[in-house]
Amino acid sequence: MHLYDIPMIFILVGLGLYGVLGGADFGTGLWQLLALGPGATRIRDHAHDSMAPVWEANHVWLIFVLTVMWTAYPVALGSIASTLGLPLFIAGIGIVFRGAAYALRAASASRRELRGIDLAFSISSVITPFALGTMIGAVAARRVPVGNARGSLLASWTGPVSILAGVLFVAVAGYLAAVYLAADAERHGDAELEAAFRVRALIAGVVAGAVAFAGLFVVHADAHALYEGLVAGDGLGAVIVSALAGVATLALVWLRRFVLARYCAALAVAAIIAGWALAQQPLVLPGLTIRQAAAGHDTLVAVTVAVIVGGAILFPSLTLLFRLMLGGQLDAAAEDAGATAPSPAAVLGASTVEAAGRVTVAMFVAAIGFLTLADATWAHTIGVICLFGFGVAGFVALAPWQAAGEEHAHESS
Repeated sequence: MHLYDIPMIFILVGLGLYGVLGGADFGTGLWQLLALGPGATRIRDHAHDSMAPVWEANHVWLIFVLTVMWTAYPVALGSIASTLGLPLFIAGIGIVFRGAAYALRAASASRRELRGIDLAFSISSVITPFALGTMIGAVAARRVPVGNARGSLLASWTGPVSILAGVLFVAVAGYLAAVYLAADAERHGDAELEAAFRVRALIAGVVAGAVAFAGLFVVHADAHALYEGLVAGDGLGAVIVSALAGVATLALVWLRRFVLARYCAALAVAAIIAGWALAQQPLVLPGLTIRQAAAGHDTLVAVTVAVIVGGAILFPSLTLLFRLMLGGQLDAAAEDAGATAPSPAAVLGASTVEAAGRVTVAMFVAAIGFLTLADATWAHTIGVICLFGFGVAGFVALAPWQAAGEEHAHESS
């Protein structure tokens, strides 16, 4: 592995997380759109309430992917964004509408307003993953040439593989959402909603698997090089893992083991992305390898260190958020039950030491990276600043322990 490969690994991890978390978020809108009959309102409300606490966090990964790609592989991102500007614009509009729907739904004054907001949310939840999927399909089918707007603004993302990828993303999103929502319904003790989303998960899993299987024939006809990489190249292992994880998810959903089904469903989706990447390597775009697309050495070092430092802060925060959500501590029902929220001072006091510890580790990693891996003067300056920050954050992290030790010594004397 070379330095120029590391940011691409970060990008693929970000795509995997966005596909799993953002995909489930999009899928809730699909089920809101398809909710019909007497229980439609309960289904829509459950879908909204389950994702409302975390939807913003789910879409952090798209920003992360674009930022790292822009910095580490600017030629590749410029080519993709200029040629695929139209589906990128559609996806952006869809994300904006979804965010606005989350905000407006809580302030809706009538059932009529609520239906209009849910309709806008649902439509944008289908259009957005479809548009993003067509972009991935266009890159996979090698329809995006290197250069500023060198490819067709329409034909580049409307080919068979692009349409397939768009449909597959929508199907997978519905599949993930149904599994997650069934698990949430079980946690809430709502047998009716659990049964409803269990059926949806089984149907969506079969549909997503059928689309993926049929897609191999489409890829064989429209992107033969990708097909060879998937069935006979480096991507074959990931394809097998995805298929096995998908079958295991259906079995677990059938047995109502929804917690394990979450992880198997996530693995199945992540393996699809890994298979595509392995089948396409080392090319990013036609005639452009990862090495050729990479930025300069100092830029790659800065990106690598920044991601590591950011991850040391971000991942514990997201872990806490999802732990609170899955534990039911962010549910509206918990608030209605009169649960007492800790005071801001107590929250800050309890989290300062832990946060300082994470910042200490992050600053240390950043200082080592900038001072040893980079050659530029500006990088060494940042390294010195990070080293100073390491000392300050370490003092903050250790101060309570030192104070506790002094207090104990005083009591002993």
